[in-house]
Amino acid sequence: MPRTIDTPSARYDVVVIGGGAAGLSAAVTLGRALRRVLVIDAGTPRNAPADGVHGYLSREGMNPLALLAAGRAEAEAYGTAVVTAEAVGARRVAEGFEVELDHGRTVTGRRVLLATGLQDGLPDIPGLREQWGSGVVHCPYCHGYEIRGQNIGILATGALSAHQALLFRQWSENITLFLNDTLIPSDEEWEKLAARSVRVVDGAVASVDSIDGGLTGVTLADGTGFDLQALAVGSRMNARGGLAEELGLELRDHPTGMGTFLEPGPMGTTAVPGVYVAGNVSNVSAQVIVAAAEGMTAGAMINAHLIEEETAWAVEGRSGPFSAAVEAEVSAGVLGDRRHGLDDGAVISAAAGATTQSLDEGVRRAG
Repeated sequence: MPRTIDTPSARYDVVVIGGGAAGLSAAVTLGRALRRVLVIDAGTPRNAPADGVHGYLSREGMNPLALLAAGRAEAEAYGTAVVTAEAVGARRVAEGFEVELDHGRTVTGRRVLLATGLQDGLPDIPGLREQWGSGVVHCPYCHGYEIRGQNIGILATGALSAHQALLFRQWSENITLFLNDTLIPSDEEWEKLAARSVRVVDGAVASVDSIDGGLTGVTLADGTGFDLQALAVGSRMNARGGLAEELGLELRDHPTGMGTFLEPGPMGTTAVPGVYVAGNVSNVSAQVIVAAAEGMTAGAMINAHLIEEETAWAVEGRSGPFSAAVEAEVSAGVLGDRRHGLDDGAVISAAAGATTQSLDEGVRRAG
């Protein structure tokens, strides 16, 4: 079970916002690096409606919620705290970053990882959302094998819909592309669709139909019905970046037009030092196994940056007010050649006063 936070505020090396595959994978990596980690999970995973996770080596077909439960257990085994809450605010503070939770408490972390995923924007067609993740799918590599050989419809939602129809053609000979008053194929696309025997239907789709929870087809605005066993829809994938602006980042339109994302740098870094990203929030097309890999990579980078910071602190400490170099400087300046054999109480008193003054100066430099 997720842990709760018992104190009004708590400090961590890393605060991970998002408890999906990316966030939990980062938490495992950081926990194994002996870091103090908190994962904040709102409990609304994108793939919850799906029957199983696919394309994940050794976890093929595993229930998505079961996969996350196993991931939480692994992270907690390495000392990570997981809290069920929503992060509603974030800002930079002297200690790093302060994150406010929806129940009013705050936590601070030296680093923040945004692994908040994305939301699927779907056409406002009656019956469609109710079938999302079961009769209505979006990714051929996630769902194509399970609906192979079936009568599959493709609901056009944008410029990539013709490409989506050609992709799903790999899994079935019975593909119908519904233009839905949204897509006008180019001459090249018409040729490709015809060559692959993809049926094309003009007109707006008015409803997605089902019986007893199972998809049966679609009905056009003119009343024409089509029997289907599955319907593929290209959703608009918008990153959950609500905290991004508060942390100094901004959502960008994806170059493909598929949605919005937070632009990542190498290994999950961002334009804001101390803030990192992993998973679908920065890679809209990442499947679960890719999101987990990105989380692991970001966790390793975060730990490396923390080590650099701690090493700098150690170096600063060695050259601080009580270092051997400062003591040697004081001794040479006050005692000269007599520093190896004190023979005068006045000299000792003068040296002590000078040492105090030098140490005061050193403390001011270190502070």
